[in-house]
Amino acid sequence: MKAALVFRRSLTWAAAIASVLALVALGLAALVEAGYGKALLVRGVALATGREIHVNGSLRVHLFSRSPEVIAEQVTIGNPPWMPPGRTAEVDRLSMVLALPWFGRPAGLVRFDMEGAALHLVREADLRANWQMADPAHQRIHKNSPILRSLDVPDAHVELADARRHLQFTGTVSVSGPDDPRSPQPVRLVGSGQLNGRAVTFRITGDPLTTASHHVPYRFTFSEQSSGSHIQGNGALPEPFNFKIENADFEATGPDLKDLYYLTGIHLLDTGAYHLTGRILRRGLRTTFSDLAVTSGQSDMRGSVSVDSSTSPRRFVLDLSSRNLKLADLGARAAGRAPGPKPPQLLSDARISLNVLRIGDATVKYSAGQVQIGRVPLRHVAARASLDGGVLSVAPATAQVLGGHATGQLRLDGRKDVPTAALDLDITDLQLAQIPFKDSAHPPIEGPLRMRVVVNGTGRSVHEIASSASGTVTAQLRSGEIRESFAELTGLDLRGLRLLLFKSRKETPVRCAVARFKAHDGTLTVQDLVADTDPMLITGEGQVDLGSEALALEIHGDPKHLRFFRLRAPLLLAGTLAHPSIHVLKDDSKLKVIDRGKAPDADCAALLEDSRTAADLPSRP
Repeated sequence: MKAALVFRRSLTWAAAIASVLALVALGLAALVEAGYGKALLVRGVALATGREIHVNGSLRVHLFSRSPEVIAEQVTIGNPPWMPPGRTAEVDRLSMVLALPWFGRPAGLVRFDMEGAALHLVREADLRANWQMADPAHQRIHKNSPILRSLDVPDAHVELADARRHLQFTGTVSVSGPDDPRSPQPVRLVGSGQLNGRAVTFRITGDPLTTASHHVPYRFTFSEQSSGSHIQGNGALPEPFNFKIENADFEATGPDLKDLYYLTGIHLLDTGAYHLTGRILRRGLRTTFSDLAVTSGQSDMRGSVSVDSSTSPRRFVLDLSSRNLKLADLGARAAGRAPGPKPPQLLSDARISLNVLRIGDATVKYSAGQVQIGRVPLRHVAARASLDGGVLSVAPATAQVLGGHATGQLRLDGRKDVPTAALDLDITDLQLAQIPFKDSAHPPIEGPLRMRVVVNGTGRSVHEIASSASGTVTAQLRSGEIRESFAELTGLDLRGLRLLLFKSRKETPVRCAVARFKAHDGTLTVQDLVADTDPMLITGEGQVDLGSEALALEIHGDPKHLRFFRLRAPLLLAGTLAHPSIHVLKDDSKLKVIDRGKAPDADCAALLEDSRTAADLPSRP
């Protein structure tokens, strides 16, 4: 009984206090609507939003209505407390129609108009933005919040600095979403200006606001153009108007994939003309790009990329594959941006983006039916990689190359302005007969080659890294066959000339062959170059400049048997890696009518063991 009395008295006092507060609120509202208390209202809104707000012109308020309205002129709105000091907007005339709070529904806007607006929009890398209504660290999504039914913002001057998506925009944006229930009109947003330093135009068209509902996805289409690239597509907000959940399909075309940076802020490789399609699914701080498919030249790539921004640094997962990837389709040359004409290069000059290496942590899986490097195809390529703190580690990477098997490891450190790279590549059983020759049916040399490349270098492309490479390159052929005319040609004798003129395809055994190079600052210098055939002992010396890809190798052939009319002169293997050529060094020539041919057999066992040890290869039977 006593408890009931206390409870009843508490209710009575609460009702009395609520009545007094309601009368005070009504009185203040009446003063404001009558034109008094302007400063009090502005100060109250500023306190509620946490922003500095000034109204230097007139302020008209109509509160005693089912749809309260506020009209203000010469309005300045400051940044919220979770952003550095500054201004978010200056507006000549602002008009708002409010929706009053109700059970389970917060207050909101149902109509919003701005004239003469200048917007200064900023988003930091941690996703805090000055256009947010609440601190993103504590923001709650109200699924029953009022829906904006009318929106009109003509010719607003907009400055956007988005550190999260690397976007800088200055231009004019207009938004029109008329309130006409009898004839619903779509929302139209159009804009033009400078995006990331390039001219841009864009358009977004959405469902009519008058028919929008929390129970039906809100659909829209979009189109953007800049630097020759064009993105278009359509999407939906499954939970209108929760912009943290979004689905969209897109298509992009243009002359160079790298130009997409000017629309998206994403750094990509140079290519030729491209076509890209895919789907975006955004769920809060997690975004997935699925069904990706891009083609350029003879190359293609498809797969998915997911981004988790809830961690620091961001976490990426890439699962990509290609039917065919041609390195010549990548890089400045493919995009037509190479500085002047150059002979075709074997090594790609596609630039490695430091922004990509430093974008966050990632795991990558890649596979390809074929990767074309010059005229050499790699088949059944598979690689796994990880990106941790700006350091890319690829281990393992495997491929089939010319009938053999390649296994490699790569470490690329992008923490400095010029990345450093370390490569360890082992190729076994590469079939020399499968090297692309003019007469592929009758290759000039056959046999299983083994190679080991252990180098390190610096640069932002494969070509730059090779141009500064230091380390070792070793190759060995334990046995094989070579066209006899080619072997004899190294000795420049009458017999070799006869075999060549009659286009003899006769082959002779190769007892062994070894090539060992020392790399220093991009120059490969011969340490050992020996090929022991039945008629000839072939040796060599010289260098390969990986910067220019120029060959300068002298080849000497010494006969093991009697030869007539032999020109003792070295052959020069010149040209480039992509287009080699052979010349006779006449300055060092000497004609011998009879050469007794006393060149000894090479010590193949010792040569192979020395090259194996130099390359740190495991022993083989």
